[in-house]
Amino acid sequence: MLKFPYGVSDFYQVATEGYWYVDRTEYIRAVEDIGKVLLFLRPRRFGKSLWLSTLENYYDIAKADEFERLFGHLAIGQNPTPLHNKYLIMRWNFSAVDPSGSYEQIKQSLFNHINGCIEGFIVNYQPMLEHEMVLHEADALRSLQSVLAAVRYSPYRLYLLIDEYDNFVNEVMTASTERYEALVRGEGVLKTVLKAVKDGASGLGIDRIFITGVSPVVMSDVTSGFNIAKNIYLRRAFSNLCGFTEDEVAATLQEVVETCGYPLDEAGKALQMMHTFYNGYRFHQHAERVYNPTLVLYFFDRFQTECKYPRDMLDANLAMDRNKLRYAAGLPHGGQLILDALSESEPVLVDRLSDRFGVQDMLLVGEETALIASLLYYLGVLTLDGEAVTGELVLRIPNLVIRGLYAEQIRDLLLPERGIHEVGRKAARTLYVEGDIEPLCEFVEERIFPVFSNRDYRWANELTVKTAFLSLLFNDILYIFLPYISISNGK
Repeated sequence: MLKFPYGVSDFYQVATEGYWYVDRTEYIRAVEDIGKVLLFLRPRRFGKSLWLSTLENYYDIAKADEFERLFGHLAIGQNPTPLHNKYLIMRWNFSAVDPSGSYEQIKQSLFNHINGCIEGFIVNYQPMLEHEMVLHEADALRSLQSVLAAVRYSPYRLYLLIDEYDNFVNEVMTASTERYEALVRGEGVLKTVLKAVKDGASGLGIDRIFITGVSPVVMSDVTSGFNIAKNIYLRRAFSNLCGFTEDEVAATLQEVVETCGYPLDEAGKALQMMHTFYNGYRFHQHAERVYNPTLVLYFFDRFQTECKYPRDMLDANLAMDRNKLRYAAGLPHGGQLILDALSESEPVLVDRLSDRFGVQDMLLVGEETALIASLLYYLGVLTLDGEAVTGELVLRIPNLVIRGLYAEQIRDLLLPERGIHEVGRKAARTLYVEGDIEPLCEFVEERIFPVFSNRDYRWANELTVKTAFLSLLFNDILYIFLPYISISNGK
């Protein structure tokens, strides 16, 4: 029986406790060669933390004696770079910062987290350094300066890993634009922290930096404080750095099916199911599509344990993305873009994916929706689907799990009063069970259409009606709801 690392993002634990692992260590050389300060973006729960942990274990000088144990059987272990186990490692994870409360409370939470990481750094490396490092409990930036001073006068250099750099700030952004601006503008604490990191990388002890996050919005808003990162998230060479290919998923399904004692053709059926619900993410227009790794591990773990498919194909850990979709729906033209994407009446087209845009850019957008479409791409609720004949990039919903999130968001847009959702569900249930569509038609006519203003009705058409029914009837447990049935070769 395979031991799946669902919820495990510690490479050391994966490597030493026999967890199933898809080798991505061949990317270490490419990352090392491309630059010293890198920014890598992917949607939530896409394996970014495990990748940072891989770098941490590979470069940590304190783990030199364990290199063969950790990496000897992997691609990079067969041909390591000269820099392996040559760095002092400091790792921050901004998803641990509490985004609630006042600006001062958020600032204190951020400083507490950084100080906690520095305290661990002192425990790990003080015996190797001649100069004493001092922890300043009231000021994490002074603590960082103390660390860099000690590192600078040693034969070593520091590799800084920052995980989910925009996590807590994104949470603030969806709740309060004013507090968000306070964090990233002027002397805002996040801008100040990143400026201190930038200074540390200018010959003051920090040699390399790898940053992960979800979108470029926050980095754009603090650009003057941190403008040294090379963006690698749109490069084809790193399109499969996080995520599983279909061949990798198929090979593992064979082992799971054998464990459950099913005929081997069951692996093909399971793969078709996973392809429909989980595949579809493409991070370069010419790259292979990949599966969300958290959803894959969720499915593998449930399937192997119970020898049947999970009833709920959406892992609850991904359901939190509803908040981000709700935020995008509230931006100018965001709601209409979500309606268009779900209905698939017209493709979502952009000239290019925007890689530098801030909150004010999105709030002040005119008729152009490229920024909102780009944001939905970074959130993982739209993905690349090739190029149009005009050369524009085509974006679409990646899979059925994300389509379900869209349907829920449209229901919220059309039916903002939560109390009437159950009425709609009952009307839909009558159609499922009894084949009677009349209650559903009455619900749409009496509850949904009054939501539209007279101005909306100027543009109402068949698509308006179809979208209303689609959002109410979406139920991936009973059936797969398709807006259109594709007919090959036009026949």
